[in-house]
Amino acid sequence: MTTKTSNSDKANKQSTFGPLIVDVAVPVGSYYLFRDAFGAGTFAALALSSVVPAVRTVWSAVRERKANALAALILVVNVVSLALSFLSGDPRLMLAKDSGVSSVIGIAVLVSVAMGRPMMTEGFKPFLTRGDVAREAAWERLAVGSAAFRRLERVFSVVWGVALLGECVARIVGAYTVPVDTMVWLGSLILAGTITLALVVSRKVAAEPMARMITVEVTAADATVVPEVAVAA
Repeated sequence: MTTKTSNSDKANKQSTFGPLIVDVAVPVGSYYLFRDAFGAGTFAALALSSVVPAVRTVWSAVRERKANALAALILVVNVVSLALSFLSGDPRLMLAKDSGVSSVIGIAVLVSVAMGRPMMTEGFKPFLTRGDVAREAAWERLAVGSAAFRRLERVFSVVWGVALLGECVARIVGAYTVPVDTMVWLGSLILAGTITLALVVSRKVAAEPMARMITVEVTAADATVVPEVAVAA
């Protein structure tokens, strides 16, 4: 069981942080590579560095062979923003387009909370249940029978939604006030900082209390099963 849980946690972390590394590190590195090593102009380097994240999104959808509405929406935002940037030829608009993805995700997350179906649940549930059948069952019971648990579930998504909208505003302001070469790496730093902050805050105010509730629920279920077994014997 320990090996199974460990492998599940490892796989979850890879699926969560792998795309983040691609979307943050690769565009920054490729921008400077195209500009300094190959002599591309600022706008061309920005355009070329935007290709890898878009290709990764498409490839993920093809590989998983299932429709993902959010991923499709993000891809559309990227394509439309990239097209508008090409039409304008403005490198600052090219930088500002990245904030469009954050705003789309942030708004979608907050709307999902308002609709009673927090979008971030599927992302952090595996970290709390750890691939353990008892913990998954406890989650399902709490999701149905505990108003406090459902509230914490919503709080987790709200933290991420607000953080991403804040990141969107910061990157738009930076795109039009900070030198382009500086904003290339600063934009990624803002994104990484936002994600780190959201991880810390959402863990403290929601994930950790939910984990404790799951543990208590599992213990209570085990305590109920033992007497029943004894009576049956």
